[in-house]
Amino acid sequence: MLLRLLRSWRRRHHPPQRGGALAAALVILLPAFFPSLFTPLGHAFPSLFSEWNAPKPMHLSLLRDALERKTSIDQQSELWAPLASQGWKPCIESTSTSSLPSKSNGYIQVFLDGGLNQQRMGICDAVAVAKILNATLVIPYLEINPVWRDSSSFEEIYDVDHFIDVLKEEISVTRELPKEYSWSTREYYAIGIRATRVKTAPSHASANWYLENVLPVLQSYGIAAISPFSHRLAFENLPGDIQRLRCKVNFQALAFVSHINALGETLVKRLRSPVHQQPEEFLKEVADENVQEGPGKFAVLHLRFDKDMAAHSACDFGGGRAERLALAKYRQVIWQGRVLNSQFTDEELRGQGRCPLTPEEIGLLLAALGFDSSTRLYLASHKVYGGEARISSLRMLFPLMDDKKSLASEEELAKVEGKASLLAAVDYHVSMHSDIFISASPGNMHNAVLGYRTYENLKTIRPNMGLLGQLFLNKTMDWSEFQRAVQAGHKARQGQIRLRKPKQSIYTYPAPDCMCQG
Repeated sequence: MLLRLLRSWRRRHHPPQRGGALAAALVILLPAFFPSLFTPLGHAFPSLFSEWNAPKPMHLSLLRDALERKTSIDQQSELWAPLASQGWKPCIESTSTSSLPSKSNGYIQVFLDGGLNQQRMGICDAVAVAKILNATLVIPYLEINPVWRDSSSFEEIYDVDHFIDVLKEEISVTRELPKEYSWSTREYYAIGIRATRVKTAPSHASANWYLENVLPVLQSYGIAAISPFSHRLAFENLPGDIQRLRCKVNFQALAFVSHINALGETLVKRLRSPVHQQPEEFLKEVADENVQEGPGKFAVLHLRFDKDMAAHSACDFGGGRAERLALAKYRQVIWQGRVLNSQFTDEELRGQGRCPLTPEEIGLLLAALGFDSSTRLYLASHKVYGGEARISSLRMLFPLMDDKKSLASEEELAKVEGKASLLAAVDYHVSMHSDIFISASPGNMHNAVLGYRTYENLKTIRPNMGLLGQLFLNKTMDWSEFQRAVQAGHKARQGQIRLRKPKQSIYTYPAPDCMCQG
């Protein structure tokens, strides 16, 4: 169509001998005048040149059958039943009788990068390091997220008073440095080499490493700033009290500020309320503070499918040649060829379970597990790569799917809008209070929520990525065969206690370090 328009314009306005040159010039200038045709940001006008062409279903036969699925009452009852007691309970109280030392060895600062959940784990580790060194912890500094450009501070996300109060018997915590150390800022460390900055902490460093390398800095200068800090404390060979302290921070000390909890509770209440036919009546009723929480059940789906993850996986997601080229270019620019997955074919990656599930595939998984079209589904995600077009198959399967923007008004979202960490905190709160939680692919959010729900013995479905990769490669499998394989492969993946193995995260697998039998 675009070429026909060019030829028509050329015939009307220019003699034949000059047409070639002018048409070429026009093609060159088109991106400047019509950027939506050529940029990945041109969502409103998908075209031959855009990676945002609506992807076709990759598993059309299964999708058609899933739309006609029937779920028995017994299957629904079993699916939504809470987990039975597994003989484990939270166990994080310190067994040490020693009181907080009267004198600190100095001040510890940490600068944390990553998103909300990566920073959360870093905060827990920072408390543990302060305990190991008998140091006073300065409220951690959260770096501006380079992907989401979020500048949210610790105080904007977490209740600082609660944090300090819960930990007062364990370590000293201060909101800010005294005047004699006021020079120790992020900007100070960004413009030169500083003796008080520790930047050589290896990943998963031992307690002894901190005693040998950071304690001398504290003793010499009274302060040490550790950056980078993410994943800088080992999970092995630490005293039991230090392990329990990390869990105490994660499960007790880190409470969100009141307006995040209030918005989260509002969303939970609306998800449990009956579905009304008229959206206006629904919003009017649920806005009333006197509405009581209904008996309805809901599931949270963390749909981890952003462009960053899609590109890093090097898999094919059905968006055609334009999408493949766009992801390859993004991968080259961001990681400069360091993505090893790109050396494998799509079939090899899928067969190994290394491709993140698309919205269509996670929808088929949920349908096979027994979730029907009446399921209240809350979508906990930031920005889905491919936009609404990518989610369309999932929405067909689960029409009662909501997110923050569909459940809350603009006024209610005003305090968190545009802040990726605050929005993620709201999703985290709703995830903690759902009947079932499902994460489409492993990641920091998945790990954090899985650990919390294990700690509280709540149902959490972990997709079997290897199995699903094999099933989705089989294009001849019918729905009944697919459903049987999915259900058999997920019977032991719905919240059953998994004891932490060596080198695994204590925040993902809190048993046995932070839980006791009995």
